[in-house]
Amino acid sequence: MRSRGMERLEIAAAAASVERTEGCLRGKILYRITSDPQVHYCHCDMCRRPNGSAFAVLSWMPSASLSWLDQERACRRSSPIATRGFGQGCGSPLTLRCNVAQDEITLYVGSFDDPAELEPQYNCGSSQRLGWVCCGVDLPHHDTEERW
Repeated sequence: MRSRGMERLEIAAAAASVERTEGCLRGKILYRITSDPQVHYCHCDMCRRPNGSAFAVLSWMPSASLSWLDQERACRRSSPIATRGFGQGCGSPLTLRCNVAQDEITLYVGSFDDPAELEPQYNCGSSQRLGWVCCGVDLPHHDTEERW
């Protein structure tokens, strides 16, 4: 039986355009991106709560750069303004798509095969940042408007 790592190496070898691959916790949902993601910390309630953490580390990119290599994720509307994708069997958060930006998709950095390569470059939702969070304090800050 091949390991998840071997399957991903084979997928990468078969597709020369692969830049990065990702997957859910169980390795049942695999996908790749073919553009460099814009990585950031998000401190807003809408990202913090579904992530179950003090903040989320997210990456966004054009939707066209995302290809599903295996089965697609389950999607559910998480608010009036966004839909989230996750591993149907394991519940791993994978994607976020906002209604106002259908040509873009946000991916959770923790689901990348090598998240260490993806260092956040800025903060979003800074007005909701918890006072004890010290990650990225020297990075640029942008606020978000809660719309849900």
